Amino acid sequence: MGFYYTTKFVISDKFTHIFHVYAILLIMSKIKKRLSYLLLPFLTVSLVLSGCQLIKTTSKIAPTASNSTPESTAVLHLYGIDPLTLDPALAGDATSHDFILQIFSGLITLDNNLQPVPDIAKSWTKSADGTVYTFTLKSGVKFQDGRDVTANDFKYSWERACNPATGSQTSGAYLNDIVGVTDMLAGKATSLSGVKVIDNYTLQITIDAPRSYFLYKLTYPTAFVVDKNNVNKGTDWWKLPNGTGPFKFQTWVPNTSFILARNTLYYGDVAKVASVEYKLWAGVPERLYETGDIDATDVSQPYIDEVTDPAGPYLSQLTVTPELNFSYVGFSCTKPPFDDPKVRQAFSMAVDKDKLVSLVFNSMVDKADGILPPGMPGYNSQLQGTAFNPQQALELIKESKYGSIANLPPIVLTTAGYGGAVSSYLEALVNEWRQNLGVEVTIRQIDPERFLYHTKDELDNMFDSGWSADYPHPQDFLDLLFASNTENNFGDYNNPAVDDLLVKAGTEQDNTTSLALYQQVEQLVMTDAAVLPLWFGKNYTLVKPNVHGYTPNAMGEVKLNEVTIDK
Repeated sequence: MGFYYTTKFVISDKFTHIFHVYAILLIMSKIKKRLSYLLLPFLTVSLVLSGCQLIKTTSKIAPTASNSTPESTAVLHLYGIDPLTLDPALAGDATSHDFILQIFSGLITLDNNLQPVPDIAKSWTKSADGTVYTFTLKSGVKFQDGRDVTANDFKYSWERACNPATGSQTSGAYLNDIVGVTDMLAGKATSLSGVKVIDNYTLQITIDAPRSYFLYKLTYPTAFVVDKNNVNKGTDWWKLPNGTGPFKFQTWVPNTSFILARNTLYYGDVAKVASVEYKLWAGVPERLYETGDIDATDVSQPYIDEVTDPAGPYLSQLTVTPELNFSYVGFSCTKPPFDDPKVRQAFSMAVDKDKLVSLVFNSMVDKADGILPPGMPGYNSQLQGTAFNPQQALELIKESKYGSIANLPPIVLTTAGYGGAVSSYLEALVNEWRQNLGVEVTIRQIDPERFLYHTKDELDNMFDSGWSADYPHPQDFLDLLFASNTENNFGDYNNPAVDDLLVKAGTEQDNTTSLALYQQVEQLVMTDAAVLPLWFGKNYTLVKPNVHGYTPNAMGEVKLNEVTIDK
C-alpha cells in the first residue's frame, strides 16, 4: 500500500536513489495505504536494518503442486527496499505489502479488473439481508510447509489480528464490519462472535450491517491467513514466514538482497519464474535497469525525458498507467490555527497546483482538486475544489477568528525522513505560503517508521501524506480517512453530516445511489478543506523486452506469478 517516483527531485544520481525510496514507498503505503510516502528524502542509506546478517530458511515442501510445476529456471531481478515487517496483521506500508502479497494470501483476491474473485475460497453465498456470508474453502490448499489450510486457520488469523496484544493498526479499519471485532479490539472479548467455523472447509461471517464494500476489504493483507504454528515460534516468526502465496521466502540479507522462490504447492497458477531477487538499496533503479541488473523498474522524474525520447532505446519499453492514489497535505483540525476552516481554506487557496505539477513534477502527475482519483467509482469531474486565489486566501484569514496573519501561531508541517533533506514539492509549498500569505512554515522531520505507525502521536499543525487504494471503492478513501472515528483520520476531522452520509452510503445496496452519497461526502470534505489534495499519481514502468506479464494494476501491484522471461 509507497508514494512514487514523484519525489525524486535531486541533482545527482547519488541522491536520486535516496529520494526514489520516498517515491516508490510513497505511493503504495496506504497505511498500506499510507503512502509510505513517508520514507522519504533521506541523505543516508544506512538507515533501515543494520548489519548484513543472513536470514535464511530451507523449504521442507515436496516438489509437488496442485498445478503443473513450470520447468523454467529464470530469475526475475527487481529493485527493492527492506520491508518493515512481513506480518500481514501489522503491515501498513506499501513496501512491506509488496512482499506480503507474494508470500501470503486470503479468501478473496482482486482480478485484473480489480473485482473481487475467489482465492482460497472456492465460492460464497450472501444472506437476503446482506449480513451473513458463507464461504466454502478450496480443499487441498496448503501452507508452504505442507500443512492443510482450514477454516479454523482463518478464524485464528483474524482473532490474532484483533487481539490488542498483537498491536495491529489495520484490523480496526479492515475487519471492523465483522461482528465482535470492536469488542475484541477493546479487550472486551477474546474471540470473534461473528466468525463461525461450520466445518474444515466452511466459514460463516456475520457483519454488523449490509456493506457494499465488505468483500473488497477481505482482499487486504490484514485478512490473510497465517500459520498458528509459525506464529507461535516467537516474536520474529515473520522473518521465516510460512505462507500460502505463490512464492515462499528464501533468503534476506538486510540492505542487500531479498529472494523469493517459487511455491510449488501453490493452489493457483504456479509461478513461471523460479525465483524473484530484489536488489535492496543497490543504487539508482533506472541505472540498474540500463546496465541489465534489474528487469523492470518505476521511472522517476529526473529520467522521464530520457525514457520518453523517441530517438532513445527505452520508449518502446515504457508503459504509463494511472494509479488509484492521491497525495495531500493534512491539517490538524483541532489544533490552532487549523481549527478554523477559513484558515484551512486560505492555505489551500494559496497553493498554485498547476505550477507545482508542471515545474516540480514535470507534468508526470495530474493535479488533484478532490480526493477520489480518476478511474475510481464515484469519481466526480464536477467536484467544486479549492481554486488558486491568493487574494481571497488573505480575505479568509481576516474573516477567521484569528483576524490576521500576525495572530497565527507558529506553524509546523510534520514529515518523514532522515538527514534534514526536504523534498522539492515541500520546498515549493513552503515557498507558496511564504509568498502568497506571508506565513513561514517550518518543516519537522521524524523517523519514517515512527511517522507511519505513530502518526497521531507526532503531528504538529500540518502533515504530508498520501493514500493508495486497497480496493477500488470510494469507501476506501472517504470513510477510512474522514470518518470521525477511524484510525487513519490523522487530522481529527469531524463533521457529523459526513459521518451520517458515510453510514448511508456504506449500507445502501443500490450502487448508483451509494456512489451519489459518496460524492456528497467528498464535496463536504472539500468545502471544509479537511485536507489539501495535491496530485493523482501515474505509474511509469520500464520492462525489458524479454519479460512478459509484468503489468502493474491501478493500485501499483504486480502478480509476479504471471511473469515469464524469454531465454
